[in-house]
Amino acid sequence: MIEAGKIDDVVVLTMKAEENRFNLPMLDAFKASLDDVEADETALAVALTGEGKFFSNGLDLEWMMEAGEESTKLVVEGLQALYMRLLTFPVPVVAAVNGHAFAGGAMLALACDERVMREDRGYFCLPEVDINIPFVSGMSKLIQAKLTPAAAHKAMLSGHRVGGPEAVEWGIADEATSEDQVLAAAIERAKALSGKSRPVVSAIKNVMYQDAIEALAKLETF
Repeated sequence: MIEAGKIDDVVVLTMKAEENRFNLPMLDAFKASLDDVEADETALAVALTGEGKFFSNGLDLEWMMEAGEESTKLVVEGLQALYMRLLTFPVPVVAAVNGHAFAGGAMLALACDERVMREDRGYFCLPEVDINIPFVSGMSKLIQAKLTPAAAHKAMLSGHRVGGPEAVEWGIADEATSEDQVLAAAIERAKALSGKSRPVVSAIKNVMYQDAIEALAKLETF
């Protein structure tokens, strides 16, 4: 589900599950991949990407309906734990948003340190207001921690689909570039942030995102 490679000292994690929706197997794959990065002292940064049309399309609602209430709860809790881990990860993580990043997938991108999007296709979107799913406190705090108040307000209450250039204007993405340069640009940004003390980086992030981390740790469900 997640393929790991390495370019120079940057670990490239590529989600390979079609729409890259979150279910328990995907969350387990994320945990194993991030464990491997932390165990590798030569890994100085991470670039996280997907394949084709999707970066991540959020929760795997079909899988959750079939799996039952307890598994649904575990998926939501596991996703919040993943966001927490990325927010405090000891090496830089840059999202190479190759395609659509919707709902939980958009929040996955926000949990990373920086974001590079395609300039031609693919949207960042928080559609919860249109699909009648309220944000739990932790997810709301995550969005508000990473976006300006104006951008968070608009993104959360409009459900607007934001393309790459517009995402840069909103402050959602740090860069928009051509499809064939998204990953390369993310790797360069990851390199520029790398080389710092892992414990210090993690400690700084814990203080920076304290409110979001505390809210995510409550592991609320919808």
